[in-house]
Amino acid sequence: MAVIGAMARACAHEMVDVLAAALHDELGVTAVELLLADYQLVTLLPVLDPAGPAAPLTGGPAAGCFTQQEPVADGTDLYVPVSIRGDRHGVLRATLPDAGALARHSATLAEVATVLAHMLPAADRATDRYDRVRRTRRLTLAAEMQWALLPGRSCRTATLDFAGQLEPAYAVRGDGFDWSDDHDRFTVTVTNGMGTGMEAATLTTVAITALRNARRAGLSLVDQASLADQALYSQFRGELHLSTLLLQLDPHTGQVTFIDAGSPVVLLLRAGDLDVVELAPQPPLGAQDGTEYTAQHVWLTPGDRLIVVSDGVTELRGGDGNRYAERALQRALRRTRAMAPLDAVRTVVGDLLTHHGTSPLDDDAVVTCLDWYGPRPPIAPEADVRALS
Repeated sequence: MAVIGAMARACAHEMVDVLAAALHDELGVTAVELLLADYQLVTLLPVLDPAGPAAPLTGGPAAGCFTQQEPVADGTDLYVPVSIRGDRHGVLRATLPDAGALARHSATLAEVATVLAHMLPAADRATDRYDRVRRTRRLTLAAEMQWALLPGRSCRTATLDFAGQLEPAYAVRGDGFDWSDDHDRFTVTVTNGMGTGMEAATLTTVAITALRNARRAGLSLVDQASLADQALYSQFRGELHLSTLLLQLDPHTGQVTFIDAGSPVVLLLRAGDLDVVELAPQPPLGAQDGTEYTAQHVWLTPGDRLIVVSDGVTELRGGDGNRYAERALQRALRRTRAMAPLDAVRTVVGDLLTHHGTSPLDDDAVVTCLDWYGPRPPIAPEADVRALS
């Protein structure tokens, strides 16, 4: 297709302009706009006309396309999702001459949007244009470091769906998450670094890099924790440490391996029942020299949802003095059960901020959500859980 070839040949910063011209020439599209999701996941922001109107993710055809991940027609405007493997970048809006042209070209435009989703991460390595658009305000330096660590905000495969979100999105300090999708394992790390500002961000950067180094060397989850623990202790001598949860799902059997090295809390939502997964606490990464970590195992059943939250969620108190985790978190997690993980974490974070009030969060907050679809393991004993209080 000439449109895709034109995008591939374009300079990174001109890619969307070239796309718009090629769609006009090949399909007769009269107007094009790429709308990218901002860091906080509250609005879609225009690339070609930066002064143009944003599309809030609270309603409208662009929001519906982004949330439902399906094309949405609005008159002669067609909105198609710009997503790849579950990672949602935004929405492509194309204006067609008439309803007939919209019907004829909708499948082609959806294909073009998927190719664009493939190309955007590569373009981000060569230009700041698209990343600047995603910001409604300036990121702190610590937040810049945290977001640069993320492989993506979400991932979807045939067996699972995963998403996470950081808050405060534009000023997050030491909390973060990481993930990797491989044939026989899906690995998630949720971190809660002590300290503030750059100190916390540097701590998290060292830890995530050490964990990736061990993971990419083919080491087990236990050895990954041990290597990162030693890297942090060697660097900070125990003065700074990182509360961490390491999770590894076998997507073919539903077995989950956990290492609880700190404060993140794991919740299991199964058939309407919400429970806390019981894990033996172990020292945070880098807290002491030579910690020997042990792994624990839980079996999931198809349809299970795992939610991991940092202590910025569980310990947050609203203006009335009540902890968010006592009642509001349970309601939010049950209310979002039918949503895809990215929409669920968006909703939970929004509910968290509403509970907190108008003042900035006192602590970073991380929410991640992992759905496992199956297949069912041959032997699936009940997960070791206790009721959420």
